[in-house]
Amino acid sequence: MVDKISNPAAAASAYANMGKLAGAPGIGAEKTESFGDVMRDVAVSAIKTMRAGETASARAVTGEASLPEVVQAVNAAELTLQTVVAVRDRLIGAYQEIMRMPI
Repeated sequence: MVDKISNPAAAASAYANMGKLAGAPGIGAEKTESFGDVMRDVAVSAIKTMRAGETASARAVTGEASLPEVVQAVNAAELTLQTVVAVRDRLIGAYQEIMRMPI
């Protein structure tokens, strides 16, 4: 066992095999997503959360939803919006930093 750990190739192989068994992304993963794919999935999820908050609010007006349900949906939507704004600000800051780099 100690020989396998001290051998970097064996360690990398073991890590890859564990990733395949666990289905985790990373080394040895069957499918890798691009940055654009990940951002698209996050945006779709954020939109769904925001719509769920709007739907819960509309259902509350008609008396179809309970107050705790509405509060939970609106809080989730608010947290999602704050996260999206923070990510947007970071992306804009990174873009501006890249544009300031000398060529």
